[in-house]
Amino acid sequence: MLLVACSTVHTTRPGAVGVEREQTMLASAGQVNREADGAYRQTLQQAQKKNRLNQDPAQLERVRGISNRLIVATGVFRPDAPGWRWEVNVLTSKDVNAWCMPGGKIAVYTGLLDKVQPTDDELAAVIGHEIAHALREHGREKAGQSMGIGIAAAIGGAILGSRYGVDPSLGQSVLDTAGDLAFMRPNSRAMEQEADRIGVELSARAGYDPHAAVTLWEKMRRVSDGEPPQWLSTHPSHETRIADLRAYADRVAPLYRPPAGH
Repeated sequence: MLLVACSTVHTTRPGAVGVEREQTMLASAGQVNREADGAYRQTLQQAQKKNRLNQDPAQLERVRGISNRLIVATGVFRPDAPGWRWEVNVLTSKDVNAWCMPGGKIAVYTGLLDKVQPTDDELAAVIGHEIAHALREHGREKAGQSMGIGIAAAIGGAILGSRYGVDPSLGQSVLDTAGDLAFMRPNSRAMEQEADRIGVELSARAGYDPHAAVTLWEKMRRVSDGEPPQWLSTHPSHETRIADLRAYADRVAPLYRPPAGH
């Protein structure tokens, strides 16, 4: 049955950055997206009860404005993506974190905004990186890797696992059922590199300086005492990552057109 369900796909077009790795999928996109949507609702409900959802209107407007420009640019990689049921919210948490669930459910934590103090270009680099994971369906790909344990548990209970770094106080009931399944494991280096590269192109096409991904990483190192945050822990060494980001930012720089007045 697993062999019948297995499919090798190209989830995205290569874009200017040339991401073309084929992916083996065992779970259906619809199933993964439904589970992600349910988990996202639960996260928002718990945040609302704790008065941790969208507390600062100015922060929310900023995050949504940047996200919306990036979402428009997603059509270069997936023509269907701009029409996804995107949602963008800000959660109050001390964690330096952001994530985009399958299907386009985005959250940015106030810890990232307050501790890193990113410029708009740097915040676009963060959100663009996370959107890239959703475009490439990395969550669905990892769910398939845990098929031997059980697809329902893999894409349901674990969707809010350590990959997303969800504050346990915002989703403990979900995390308690996760176990050691695929969504609880960090993304592979290949996945993170793909998200880096697609992220800089999304930023450039949305009118944000793609080189801000480099300065963002420098800030991340400082606030994390020289170590990457958990959500970026599978990246290669600092020097290797910076070199790759710089090279691909240079590649997409001709696409960058800052908005008038900037």
